[in-house]
Amino acid sequence: MRTHLAALAVTLTLSGCAAFGPDRKPPRMPSPEHYSVEARPAQLPPADGVAQKLDSGARPVPEWWKAYQSDELNGLVEEGLENSPSLAAAQSTLKAAREQLRSQIGNSLLPSVDAGFSPSRQRALGIPVPELQSTPTFLYDVFAAEIQTSYTFDFFGAAFLADRALAGQIRQQTFQLEATRRALAANIVTATINAAALQEQLAATEQLVALGEQRAQQTAARYKLGSASRDEMLAAEQDAANAAATLPSLRAQVLAVRHTQAVLLGRTPDQAPEPLPLDALHLPETVPVSVASELLHQRPDILAAEAAVRATADEAGAATAALFPSLTLSASFGRGGFDWATFTSPAGKIWSVGASLTQPLFHGGALLARKRQYQATYEAAVSGYKQTVLSAFKSVADTLVSLDEDANTLVQTQRAENAARD
Repeated sequence: MRTHLAALAVTLTLSGCAAFGPDRKPPRMPSPEHYSVEARPAQLPPADGVAQKLDSGARPVPEWWKAYQSDELNGLVEEGLENSPSLAAAQSTLKAAREQLRSQIGNSLLPSVDAGFSPSRQRALGIPVPELQSTPTFLYDVFAAEIQTSYTFDFFGAAFLADRALAGQIRQQTFQLEATRRALAANIVTATINAAALQEQLAATEQLVALGEQRAQQTAARYKLGSASRDEMLAAEQDAANAAATLPSLRAQVLAVRHTQAVLLGRTPDQAPEPLPLDALHLPETVPVSVASELLHQRPDILAAEAAVRATADEAGAATAALFPSLTLSASFGRGGFDWATFTSPAGKIWSVGASLTQPLFHGGALLARKRQYQATYEAAVSGYKQTVLSAFKSVADTLVSLDEDANTLVQTQRAENAARD
């Protein structure tokens, strides 16, 4: 009989979970043949001595920054991932959410058992007697010790769906943590490259300013000797001043980028690392590019949006299941008495067994409004998933176009540099 009752309870719970709530699967999204308006070539134009190759269908590289072949850069990224306060806060938040899930599962899927002991001494009013001038009072002791247990049967899956919704939210936070980790690594690499580039730009500008000052002094000396006009002298002075005027803002940019880099590494701004030389970073020869159908199962932002769809579907199902009856069984056993002798004797045994069947009838429309609320939340999560997928496709398309056009720009810049040198 117990076996049949348990099987019936499981069957009712699972059937209830299947009947309530919208579809947990995210909507199907189009899978384009190529990301951009035009298909990008597999081989990018050769620039800076490297012709980058786009490896379509390759698996993502978790530690992609190592492709720059710089031990200093690897050390900075590892330091930032280990010491970043924002990443540590996200990890602690995820840990707290997991403990919340364990607590909720323990409260909803398992019976609760409590033990209590409550001795008391009381003075109470007795029945008034007309012959007496005052109402009698009685002084007595109460000793009670009980073990109480209760369990609510989740026939329609309200608690199960609520637990699964919270588990989906934790899964969403897990993917968001991975997205935060990847974004932090990307920001550290970008700040390191920007610091190196700005430092070399600053050095080159300082050389130009020094040459401009030297030319202005020479032109002024020629003017005194009569071999240069006053207009030539003023023009040279103006050119030197204009070049020198670019230095303050450029120095501020260098320091701002270095301060940002220090904070990303978990340091104070005054402990910013020295900029790396640009020639210490090597351009990766191969760039892995996931096909559109596989991108949906690789990017953490898409996976987080998918987890949000599943979690909100379970929340909507739990809100619907809450409209149906719930059965709670309770029992207690213990000892009690008005004195210690009765409490410890066989006559002091006390127990109770009860059942409570509850069917919500009227809550001022709160339960129906809660159901509509979670249904609207689910619809918003579906729309958010679609937007996240489209944004991911756009991000990859923009990156591929930038790689191609940046290579073309670098080719023409090197052509101009060679012509200027000649």
